[in-house]
Amino acid sequence: MDLSRLRGMARTEIGRDGRQYSVRQVRGSDREYRCPGCNQLIAVNTDHVVVWPADHLLGDDAAVGERRHWHGGCWPRLGRR
Repeated sequence: MDLSRLRGMARTEIGRDGRQYSVRQVRGSDREYRCPGCNQLIAVNTDHVVVWPADHLLGDDAAVGERRHWHGGCWPRLGRR
């Protein structure tokens, strides 16, 4: 995945752990994901956000490898400060 392409559409937010995260809005998807905030499935074709560390010590590939899909309401309520 080309992280530079994602960064152009992402905003930076502070997570509950104090780290900076890149957050990008996603307009649906053709597969299900499990939200780390509520541990429930994000259904196919449901808008949500993708979150990954903004500045990973091991580089962009490692940051993309840690990306997680969150429900749009769970990230602000449970993931960010």
